[in-house]
Amino acid sequence: MALYSEKVMDHFMNPRNVGVIEDASGVGEVGNAKCGDIMKIYLKIENDIIEDVKFETFGCGSAIASSSMATEMIKGKSIHEAMALTNKAVAEALDGLPAHKLHCSVLAEEAIKNALKDYYDKNNIPYDEKQFPDCEHCAHCE
Repeated sequence: MALYSEKVMDHFMNPRNVGVIEDASGVGEVGNAKCGDIMKIYLKIENDIIEDVKFETFGCGSAIASSSMATEMIKGKSIHEAMALTNKAVAEALDGLPAHKLHCSVLAEEAIKNALKDYYDKNNIPYDEKQFPDCEHCAHCE
C-alpha cells in the first residue's frame, strides 16, 4: 500500500483555496517551527455562512493536503457546521493519513476553530471557551 492516498497527493500537488483574505472576518494560526508545520486559515463570513476561506501552510505534504481538504469541507457551510469539523473527518476525507502524520489533520481543525474564535471575539459573540483548543499548551509538537 502506498504511504499516501491519491486524495492526499491530489490536495498536496493541487491545493485548493491557497492565499490570503485581506479583510478576513476571522484568522487562525496554529503550529510551531519545532515540528515544522504552521497553518494559517482566513475566513470571510456573511450571515453566519463561510463565504470564502483561504489558507497558508508551511509544512509537509500532509499538512498542505489537510489544510486544502479542510477548507473545501467548510466553504459554504455555517459557522456551526465548521465548528463541528473534526480532524478525523479531515483524515477520512483524504482517505487516511499515516499515523505519524495525523497531527496535520488536528492542526487543520485547530486552525479553523481559532479563526472562528477570532471571528467571535471581533464581533463580541459569546462562546464557550471549552470549544476551542489551547494551542499554547497542546502536545502535538512537544
